[in-house]
Amino acid sequence: MNLDTIKKLQQKKYRNELGYCLVEGEHLVLELQQAAKSQPSLQQAELYLTEQYASWQTDFKVNLVTAKQMTALSATKSPQGILAVLPTEAIQPSSDAPEIGIYFHEIQDPGNLGTILRTLAWFGGYRCLLSPGSVDPFNPKVIRASMGAIFHVPVELDVELDSLSTRYQQIGCLDMQGEALSSDAFKACDCYLFGNEARGVPREQLSMLNAQAFTIPGVGLIESLNLGTAVSLSVYERQR
Repeated sequence: MNLDTIKKLQQKKYRNELGYCLVEGEHLVLELQQAAKSQPSLQQAELYLTEQYASWQTDFKVNLVTAKQMTALSATKSPQGILAVLPTEAIQPSSDAPEIGIYFHEIQDPGNLGTILRTLAWFGGYRCLLSPGSVDPFNPKVIRASMGAIFHVPVELDVELDSLSTRYQQIGCLDMQGEALSSDAFKACDCYLFGNEARGVPREQLSMLNAQAFTIPGVGLIESLNLGTAVSLSVYERQR
């Protein structure tokens, strides 16, 4: 892949069109190499390195570039000098164990999604489902915020909200008027639904799904929790 094409991968339009994404920085490349040991599809990645990383140990194909070229390729202001390019379809983590669905309706913030993927990877056994109109999980900001978790959590794109009822028997959601998160009913759900950071989920669609409402108890001095925090508390409570 030529350098001009790689530079375009910073934009969602070209990631979708070309089917590739960027993984940038020492930590993420190390995570990618580690994940590739158990996920052969990830071995399709290619590295682009500046001279300071010329001795980097890897089984991936390596391409040397100048510092100026790396700056042009990078999505960060001060690039480390190491990045990988790989097909998005190669990122297909799987597990033989049953997976609990975590569905997001039109989530928009890349940092939120990256943080959520880290949480799901930490606890394990979860599948991330994204509605149409959600942030691109292959956005460089999402990948950086995930700290490599994207290589370990299955992610599905463009999952319609009304399809959940055919896949899951008991769907849970968060609401100020719901049951306590500590209830047995919360742990019995096999899918958890979270809405857009600002708008939540349309009430009429929640009603059609027959989703059961649950509440994270608090003193009520503010209107809501950050989405990433709400997911973390919910997943922790389910595991507890």
